[in-house]
Amino acid sequence: MYFGLDPLYLIIMAPVLLLSFYASMKVKRTFKKFSSTTTAGGMTGADAAREILRMNGLSNVQVVETKGFLSDHYDPAKKTVRLSHDVYSSASIAAIGVAAHETGHALQHKDAYGPLTLRNMMVPVASIGSNFAWIIIIAGFLFSAMGLVKVGILLFSAVVAFQLITLPVEFNASARAKKVLGSQRMVSATELAGVSNVLNAAAMTYVAAAASAVATLFYFLLRAGILGDD
Repeated sequence: MYFGLDPLYLIIMAPVLLLSFYASMKVKRTFKKFSSTTTAGGMTGADAAREILRMNGLSNVQVVETKGFLSDHYDPAKKTVRLSHDVYSSASIAAIGVAAHETGHALQHKDAYGPLTLRNMMVPVASIGSNFAWIIIIAGFLFSAMGLVKVGILLFSAVVAFQLITLPVEFNASARAKKVLGSQRMVSATELAGVSNVLNAAAMTYVAAAASAVATLFYFLLRAGILGDD
């Protein structure tokens, strides 16, 4: 088994790799475009996140700055919205959108949103699958131990399930962000359209990640003879 050099692997993964490349370029271009446009209200990403939390009675959730480009995320264990410098300190349309999206995860946490709860429960097993599935599968093929291959595939299936459950979590967080920004008039209608562009571009990266995981699992199933003939 050569995996990356396997023609079947290349055929299956080529469209997914193109989608991933396009999604990555799209989110970078869109973020850059709307990072240069300041909102009329002059509210920074940090200000927007704190205001949304305040309006929803989440005084126990912190908003802090973190390192990295687009490293923004919500930490449910520590109840903290972590915003990158380009989002935390900026009053751009892009910053407001990203900050509102991450705060949307805090609102999901408060509401015990089902898909988020399920995703958080899946983190340990998905982490194990991400770190060890490939090693186990490759070892199984090298030693012709199909039982080992199947164990690896089972672990990788947890990674796929995690990626798939991430989709509704991210889409819902973006929907919450756009709703609160619009209903509370934190941005204008024109600015809200820009926020939608930013969040839609970001959503494509999650779709690409899920597609990549599904395609990889499909390849493993084919090569293991579980689907079709090996």
